[in-house]
Amino acid sequence: MRILMVCLGNICRSPLAEGILRHLAAQQQLAWEIDSAGTGNWHVGHPPDRRSIQVARLHGIDISGLRGRQFQPEDFDAFDQIYVMDLDNYRDVLRKARRQTDRDKVQLLLEHQQPVPDPWYDDALFEPVYQLIYNACERIVKG
Repeated sequence: MRILMVCLGNICRSPLAEGILRHLAAQQQLAWEIDSAGTGNWHVGHPPDRRSIQVARLHGIDISGLRGRQFQPEDFDAFDQIYVMDLDNYRDVLRKARRQTDRDKVQLLLEHQQPVPDPWYDDALFEPVYQLIYNACERIVKG
Protein backbone atom coordinates (compact mmCIF):
# COMPACT_ATOMS: atom_id res chain seq x y z
CA MET A 1 0.00 0.00 0.00
CA ARG A 2 1.30 3.43 -0.96
CA ILE A 3 -0.38 6.33 0.83
CA LEU A 4 0.08 10.10 0.46
CA MET A 5 -1.11 12.64 3.04
CA VAL A 6 -1.79 16.16 1.73
CA CYS A 7 -2.40 19.52 3.39
CA LEU A 8 -1.77 23.12 2.34
CA GLY A 9 1.89 23.74 3.19
CA ASN A 10 3.16 20.27 4.18
CA ILE A 11 4.51 21.52 7.51
CA CYS A 12 1.69 20.99 10.05
CA ARG A 13 -1.04 18.44 9.35
CA SER A 14 0.29 16.21 6.58
CA PRO A 15 3.71 15.57 8.17
CA LEU A 16 1.88 14.65 11.38
CA ALA A 17 -0.32 12.28 9.38
CA GLU A 18 2.71 10.79 7.63
CA GLY A 19 4.54 10.24 10.91
CA ILE A 20 1.53 8.83 12.72
CA LEU A 21 0.58 6.44 9.92
CA ARG A 22 4.19 5.27 9.55
CA HIS A 23 4.32 4.62 13.28
CA LEU A 24 1.06 2.66 13.33
CA ALA A 25 1.93 0.71 10.17
CA ALA A 26 5.31 -0.25 11.64
CA GLN A 27 3.61 -1.45 14.84
CA GLN A 28 1.43 -3.73 12.69
CA GLN A 29 4.43 -4.78 10.57
CA LEU A 30 2.80 -3.41 7.42
CA ALA A 31 5.23 -2.72 4.57
CA TRP A 32 3.48 0.46 3.50
CA GLU A 33 5.06 3.41 1.72
CA ILE A 34 3.82 6.63 3.30
CA ASP A 35 4.66 10.18 2.26
CA SER A 36 3.20 13.68 2.54
CA ALA A 37 2.95 16.77 0.35
CA GLY A 38 1.41 20.21 0.27
CA THR A 39 -0.75 21.83 -2.36
CA GLY A 40 1.30 25.03 -2.04
CA ASN A 41 5.01 25.53 -2.64
CA TRP A 42 5.90 27.90 0.22
CA HIS A 43 7.63 25.31 2.40
CA VAL A 44 9.33 23.04 -0.13
CA GLY A 45 12.48 21.66 1.49
CA HIS A 46 11.56 22.94 4.97
CA PRO A 47 11.16 20.75 8.06
CA PRO A 48 7.75 20.44 9.70
CA ASP A 49 6.54 23.27 11.93
CA ARG A 50 8.25 23.10 15.33
CA ARG A 51 4.87 22.66 17.02
CA SER A 52 4.06 19.60 14.87
CA ILE A 53 7.49 18.17 15.67
CA GLN A 54 6.87 18.84 19.36
CA VAL A 55 3.41 17.25 19.57
CA ALA A 56 4.58 14.20 17.61
CA ARG A 57 7.61 13.85 19.90
CA LEU A 58 5.32 14.00 22.96
CA HIS A 59 3.66 10.86 21.56
CA GLY A 60 6.92 9.08 20.72
CA ILE A 61 7.01 9.89 17.00
CA ASP A 62 9.92 11.70 15.34
CA ILE A 63 8.98 13.72 12.25
CA SER A 64 11.92 16.15 12.45
CA GLY A 65 13.66 14.58 9.44
CA LEU A 66 10.74 15.11 7.06
CA ARG A 67 10.96 17.86 4.44
CA GLY A 68 8.16 19.69 2.68
CA ARG A 69 7.35 19.05 -0.95
CA GLN A 70 4.59 20.10 -3.31
CA PHE A 71 1.96 17.72 -4.66
CA GLN A 72 2.54 16.85 -8.33
CA PRO A 73 0.28 15.12 -10.90
CA GLU A 74 2.80 12.24 -10.95
CA ASP A 75 1.78 11.49 -7.35
CA PHE A 76 -1.39 9.95 -8.75
CA ASP A 77 0.81 7.29 -10.37
CA ALA A 78 3.03 6.77 -7.32
CA PHE A 79 0.29 6.30 -4.68
CA ASP A 80 -2.69 4.01 -4.21
CA GLN A 81 -4.55 6.34 -1.86
CA ILE A 82 -4.33 10.10 -1.32
CA TYR A 83 -5.80 11.52 1.88
CA VAL A 84 -6.37 15.27 2.11
CA MET A 85 -6.96 17.32 5.23
CA ASP A 86 -9.78 19.63 4.11
CA LEU A 87 -12.08 20.53 1.21
CA ASP A 88 -9.69 23.18 -0.16
CA ASN A 89 -6.93 20.55 -0.36
CA TYR A 90 -9.41 18.15 -1.93
CA ARG A 91 -10.32 20.64 -4.68
CA ASP A 92 -6.67 21.59 -5.25
CA VAL A 93 -5.60 17.96 -5.65
CA LEU A 94 -8.54 17.13 -7.92
CA ARG A 95 -7.61 20.07 -10.20
CA LYS A 96 -4.40 18.19 -11.00
CA ALA A 97 -6.21 14.92 -11.73
CA ARG A 98 -5.80 13.74 -15.30
CA ARG A 99 -8.46 11.04 -15.36
CA GLN A 100 -11.16 9.41 -13.24
CA THR A 101 -8.75 6.85 -11.77
CA ASP A 102 -6.75 9.77 -10.33
CA ARG A 103 -9.87 11.30 -8.77
CA ASP A 104 -10.90 7.93 -7.31
CA LYS A 105 -7.73 7.84 -5.18
CA VAL A 106 -8.51 11.10 -3.34
CA GLN A 107 -10.57 11.37 -0.17
CA LEU A 108 -10.74 13.39 3.01
CA LEU A 109 -8.79 11.89 5.90
CA LEU A 110 -11.67 12.27 8.33
CA GLU A 111 -15.07 10.72 7.85
CA HIS A 112 -18.30 12.60 7.06
CA GLN A 113 -16.55 15.34 5.04
CA GLN A 114 -15.09 16.70 8.28
CA PRO A 115 -11.93 18.79 7.81
CA VAL A 116 -8.80 18.49 9.91
CA PRO A 117 -8.46 22.04 11.30
CA ASP A 118 -5.29 23.89 10.32
CA PRO A 119 -3.46 24.58 13.61
CA TRP A 120 -1.06 27.11 12.08
CA TYR A 121 -2.61 30.15 13.83
CA ASP A 122 -3.43 28.53 17.18
CA ASP A 123 -0.86 26.65 19.27
CA ALA A 124 -3.65 25.06 21.31
CA LEU A 125 -4.94 23.19 18.23
CA PHE A 126 -1.85 21.00 17.74
CA GLU A 127 -2.81 18.37 20.33
CA PRO A 128 -6.48 18.09 19.22
CA VAL A 129 -5.33 17.92 15.58
CA TYR A 130 -2.85 15.19 16.53
CA GLN A 131 -5.67 13.20 18.14
CA LEU A 132 -7.98 13.61 15.12
CA ILE A 133 -5.24 12.44 12.77
CA TYR A 134 -4.21 9.59 15.05
CA ASN A 135 -7.77 8.25 15.20
CA ALA A 136 -8.12 8.48 11.42
CA CYS A 137 -4.80 6.70 10.90
CA GLU A 138 -5.86 3.94 13.30
CA ARG A 139 -8.97 3.45 11.15
CA ILE A 140 -6.81 3.22 8.01
CA VAL A 141 -4.49 0.62 9.55
CA LYS A 142 -7.42 -1.47 10.76
CA GLY A 143 -8.85 -1.36 7.23
